[in-house]
Amino acid sequence: MTLVGSGSRGVSAPFDPLYLRRCFGKFATGVTVVSLAVDGRPHGLTVNSFASVSLDPPLVLICVDKRSKAAAGLSGTCFAVNVLSAAQENLAWHFAGKSRLGEIAWEAAGDVPCLPHSLARILCRPWSRVDAGDHFVVVGEVYEFTSGETEPLAFFAGRFARLQTGAPSGERSPSGN
Repeated sequence: MTLVGSGSRGVSAPFDPLYLRRCFGKFATGVTVVSLAVDGRPHGLTVNSFASVSLDPPLVLICVDKRSKAAAGLSGTCFAVNVLSAAQENLAWHFAGKSRLGEIAWEAAGDVPCLPHSLARILCRPWSRVDAGDHFVVVGEVYEFTSGETEPLAFFAGRFARLQTGAPSGERSPSGN
């Protein structure tokens, strides 16, 4: 194990961002594309900093780089969190700006553009936004959601991964089979 940082308690030494990013990458996450309308046009960005916050009221959070086009758009605009399936890795790359796909197929959920065939879709109204370094933490109030049953797309150590889903070893499905 490599220890990087200050040896003194309570005093923070500057971290090398590359090593810190690698450390953060040891936490496996799901992959989402946050979508919204910007100037009346569909826009999306790949986000793996997503979490449920509260059931009452129903709240989720996302973290968005302040330099992204969506950062300004997320102030006061409804948005969707599209949880990607394993078959949607190409969309994750596209909305991360790492590849170019042709025309993107969108579905409308009211005024919010959404990606079809996502594992889950969570529609949110703006709740709050907190300045957090080079990102904003955006909290949304869930007003509608759908979910399906397919393999999820995951992200770990800088790479996309697929997860095997199903009943954990030693457990039976509800049907007893």
